[in-house]
Amino acid sequence: MPAKAIPPTRDRLQSRILVWIAVPILVLLTIGALRDIFPFRSWEPRQWHFHVFAVIAISAIFGTAALWIRAATPAAAACGAMICLLLTWNTGYITRSPLYSALTPLLALFILTFTATHAGRHRKLGQGNAENRKGRNAAQVIANLGIAALITSQWVRNVGFTQNFLGIEDVFLAVMLATLAEATADTVSSEIGQAFGGQPILLTTLRRVPPGTDGAISLAGTLAGIASAAIIVALGAPTMNLNFTHCKVAFAAAVVGLFFDTLLGATAERKGWIGNDLVNFMSTAFAAIIALMAFTFGPNYLLY
Repeated sequence: MPAKAIPPTRDRLQSRILVWIAVPILVLLTIGALRDIFPFRSWEPRQWHFHVFAVIAISAIFGTAALWIRAATPAAAACGAMICLLLTWNTGYITRSPLYSALTPLLALFILTFTATHAGRHRKLGQGNAENRKGRNAAQVIANLGIAALITSQWVRNVGFTQNFLGIEDVFLAVMLATLAEATADTVSSEIGQAFGGQPILLTTLRRVPPGTDGAISLAGTLAGIASAAIIVALGAPTMNLNFTHCKVAFAAAVVGLFFDTLLGATAERKGWIGNDLVNFMSTAFAAIIALMAFTFGPNYLLY
C-alpha cells in the first residue's frame, strides 16, 4: 500500500480531536432525545410507548451487532448506537414502524459498506489495503455519520425553522439523506475499487497509480459508489415520505460529495495536510451544503 503523506502522529491527533469534539456533542444530543422520550405521561397512547421501546431496543441491537460481527470497536459501536437512536427518533413517526425513518437507509448503509469492506479481502490483504479486523473506530464512524446526526438534531432544526428556506421538514430529511448516501458511496467506491478496479488513476493527473493511493479512482469503484448512493436514496425516500425532486437533489449532492472526497484525497491528503477521517467528515458536510444550496437558491418547486 502506498505510504500516507500525512505523518501518523498528525493523523492520529486529527482523528482524536474529531472524537473529542464530536462525542460530547453526540452525548448531549442523545441525552436531549432521551429527555423527550422519558418520562412517560399518562395521557400518551400505547403506540407512543411501543415506539419508544422499539427505538431504544433497535439502537442497542445496532451497536451490539456491529461489535459482535467486528464491524466496529466498542467505542465506535457506542457512537453508532447513539447515532442510530438520534436518526430513528428524530425522523420517525410515532404511529408507524421505526423502519419509516432514517433507520432504513442507515441499515442499508451498514449492510452495503460491510459487504464492500469484506469483498475481495484476500486481494486487499495482498495490497495492504484491508481494514483492521477489529472494525471501524469511533473517528471513522463520526466522520461518516456525525453530520447526519447533527442535521436531524433539535438544535439544527430549531435554528433552521427560523429561516424560510429551512422551514420545511422534507428539506432536513433530504439533506440528511444526501450525507448518508455520500458516506455509503465513498466507502463502497473505495473498497470495490481496491478489490476489483484494477490499477486506478489519480483524479488530478489522470495517471495510473497503485491501488489505495489517496485521490485515485477506478471505473468499477466509481460506478459501485454511485449505485450504492442511488440505493440509499431509493430506500430512504419512501420511508421518509420524500418526493422524486427531493430524491434527485439528495442523490446529486451525494455524487458531488463523492468526487469532492476524491479531490480532497488527491490534493490536501496527498500533501499531508489532513488525514482520511477529516476528508470523510468534510465530504459528508460538503454533500449537505450542496443539497442546502440547491434548496436555497434553486427553483421554488424543489421545496415542495
